[in-house]
Amino acid sequence: MNNVLGTGALSLGFVAAIAATGWWILGVRHAKLRPRARRLTVAMAVSAAIACGVLVYALVTHDFSVRYVAENGGRAVPLYYTVISLWAALEGSLLLWLLVLSGYAVLVMRHVHPRAAVLHPWAMAVICGVAVFFFGLALFAGNAFQPVSPVPADGPGPNPLLQDHPLMGVHPPLLYLGYVGLTVPFAYAVAALITGRTGRGWLVATRRWTLAAWTFLTAGIMLGGWWSYEVLGWGGYWAWDPVENASILPWFTTTALLHSVMVQERRATLRVWNLSLAASTFLLVILGTFLTRSGVVASVHAFSQSAIGPALLGFFTVVLVGVLALLVWRSERLGPVDRLEAGVSREAVFLGNNVILVGLAVTVLIGTVFPLLVEAVNGDRLSVGAPYFDRMVIPLALVMLILMGVGPMVPWGVGDPRALGRRLAVPAALGLLTVAALGMSGLDGVAPLLTIGIGVFVLATIADRVVTGWQATRTATGLPPLPALWRTLVRRRRLYGGLLTHVGLVLAAVAIGASSSYSVDGQQTLAIGESFSVGGYTATLDSITPERTDRKMTISAQVAIADGDDALGVYEPALSFYPAAAQAIGTPSVRTGLVEDAYLLLSSVDDDRTEATIRLIISPLVLWLWVSGGVMVTGAAVAAWPDRRRHEPDPVLVDAPPREEVRA
Repeated sequence: MNNVLGTGALSLGFVAAIAATGWWILGVRHAKLRPRARRLTVAMAVSAAIACGVLVYALVTHDFSVRYVAENGGRAVPLYYTVISLWAALEGSLLLWLLVLSGYAVLVMRHVHPRAAVLHPWAMAVICGVAVFFFGLALFAGNAFQPVSPVPADGPGPNPLLQDHPLMGVHPPLLYLGYVGLTVPFAYAVAALITGRTGRGWLVATRRWTLAAWTFLTAGIMLGGWWSYEVLGWGGYWAWDPVENASILPWFTTTALLHSVMVQERRATLRVWNLSLAASTFLLVILGTFLTRSGVVASVHAFSQSAIGPALLGFFTVVLVGVLALLVWRSERLGPVDRLEAGVSREAVFLGNNVILVGLAVTVLIGTVFPLLVEAVNGDRLSVGAPYFDRMVIPLALVMLILMGVGPMVPWGVGDPRALGRRLAVPAALGLLTVAALGMSGLDGVAPLLTIGIGVFVLATIADRVVTGWQATRTATGLPPLPALWRTLVRRRRLYGGLLTHVGLVLAAVAIGASSSYSVDGQQTLAIGESFSVGGYTATLDSITPERTDRKMTISAQVAIADGDDALGVYEPALSFYPAAAQAIGTPSVRTGLVEDAYLLLSSVDDDRTEATIRLIISPLVLWLWVSGGVMVTGAAVAAWPDRRRHEPDPVLVDAPPREEVRA
């Protein structure tokens, strides 16, 4: 029954998506047809929800006649991991994609921005057209509801790595909310090209959608790093895995888009750039989906090879050709109406920031795709590892950090270089003094010291920006200090939310620089009662304990950690043996501190369980990487919060008022 219900829901959704696409196109000229298009869009969303609900029900009730349940379900799997097995494998993840995409379609349908009302039907047609493709994938190329015969009595459960940490229930959905949400700015960009209305309308309509998708994507990436750190047992959080790279590529271009739209909001320029960024971001989403679901890369994040890979590659090609054709067709309407001022201006800094972000995306894309292209051409397997990415990415990232500090200090239009130099003198001096002090204290390494120094510079410029605005508000209003500070922050939420996001990026950069450069590592085989020391910490093996359940057999080591004479407690790294896994799965145990983490791994245990090989890694400032994610998400939420006074002039740096849009 679940097989029929699930396949029927997908079939209904596929038909509804095709019909909705057609009716939205017809509704461009005939507004009376749009209510029917809306009903079909809702039907599409309901179908996706039913398909997901049927598969979850099949998983929970252990209906092994459904192929997806037979391959990914198991009677011994806890209920939480059974439910989230919906997205633990290829076919189920497609259903989650459809659920999120159709949910976005309904939300976008219900919120029509008055400045983009003409674009709305076309944008909805594009979103529903994308849904047609993914419903087709889920129905024809990767149907989770195919029947199984004979019906097995039990299943292997999901990948053991995906049923060992609760973040598995949060990290993928957040990534999907970010990934799929980027369909919205793409849809409006295509609508702008189709209609020839390439001015500010589509940007205004999509700013909050883009910011929401960026926020979800940021949270998903950060939680993915945390999951990797807590589960995979290698002591790190980012390995430049191709599928990891696929998640950060659209993050780079979305960040660039969020900055460059602010230029076009004020000046009729960068039209081609912004439309291209919106389209490129969506193309990178499709490319990342291809890398994850085609089987072309080996990764804990990737799914097995299937017919979905060629279909995704074909869809990528169609979208690319279509966007290029639209850009060529509308080329006469994409020229700048306003000249972009050169020299010292916020526009110039934002453009430089965009160039760096796109450069980062291209660099990571080359390192990710080049081995696949070589293998496709001559069959040779190449590996592009961390040294390439570190060597290429770190210099660009440092330049981006510098521009983050300079940008808020310069006005729109043309600024005074000498005035800018005076404002940057103190932050620059603080950064240099920080580098000198850390160097004299014994820390080495050019990249981490520069990262910390530039981070101090950026934080100082942000503090200067806030203090200057606060003082201007006190002078203008006569309010006491705290009410004046609140008024300053509230009246310019978009500005100060963006600056808070910058604070989060600085924290992330410093945490990454410190933890990747100043970690110390040691490993030793210990008998019970023996100890060894790493980085001032002492680890003592107290005991070894086996435990068997219906799902797995676990051997844990009880290890006491001390920092000098201070006992920090007993931690339990473990090895778990699953029936469906060929190798043991290591589970680290982490003692998290404000300054550094003590990361314990159980590498092996002897047959008598009297000796164990323990690895201890001391990594500084890792906690602040996770904090930075929260700061960035909070800043983005503040920036997205509606601000009725957003057109009031900045009391410190008067922003040029938006010019009237000039249509070519």
